[in-house]
Amino acid sequence: MPHHLLDVVDPDQEFSLALYQGLAYRAMEDVLGRGHLPLLVGGSGLYVWAVVEGWQVPPVPPDPTLRRELEATARQEGADALYLRLREVDPAAAEAVDRRNPRRLVRALEVSLGQGRPWARRKAPPPYAFRLIGLTAPRPQLYQLIDSRVDTMVEKGLVAEVKALLQRDYSLSLPALSGVGYRQIGLYLKGELSLEEAIRQTKFHTHRIARHQYAWFRPADARLHWLDINEDPEAQARRLVEEWLHEVH
Repeated sequence: MPHHLLDVVDPDQEFSLALYQGLAYRAMEDVLGRGHLPLLVGGSGLYVWAVVEGWQVPPVPPDPTLRRELEATARQEGADALYLRLREVDPAAAEAVDRRNPRRLVRALEVSLGQGRPWARRKAPPPYAFRLIGLTAPRPQLYQLIDSRVDTMVEKGLVAEVKALLQRDYSLSLPALSGVGYRQIGLYLKGELSLEEAIRQTKFHTHRIARHQYAWFRPADARLHWLDINEDPEAQARRLVEEWLHEVH
């Protein structure tokens, strides 16, 4: 099955929610235009809901001076300082952002301060019908699957991939290389972590991301159809989609 929106920018190029949203809509139009059903798959609630609900994302360009100031605040005072400032200037944005993610907090402040007013999240739902399906598992099993996936990534060349990026002079301070896994392996290659510790931290932080996903994709959300991965989810998903296609047509 073809995948879209992979390798769309270089690590040192800016990539925003607004850019992703536009690219996602274009990819969906392309798939639909060829008579196929597009699948929007991913773990970032911010990006998924922006596409599904049609968030009107302010096209605020990066402000290098403000960004440097905010990043310095994050280094010196921690992410909480950014979160408290965002809560003062834009409470709604503060509710939506991951308060532990300095990069997200910096961008949220950049948008709110760049507009000179809070970002009132407006929605213009796209002209598509969606069937929303979530996969879940008991927490211990979920963590075991995450750990196995991290081990597989390392076995299949994650270290070599990060090493190649660093050899091309891409900095670990870039947003693209601050993601879980890339940063930890980068610190290992710089001699600041052992490989064992880098893998352990990658697993730990991925567990935290999985927990945070349940805040974005709430079990009580009636729009979501949750499937236990131990109960033949592929067959259940196929049935849900077939029923939905019958309804919308």
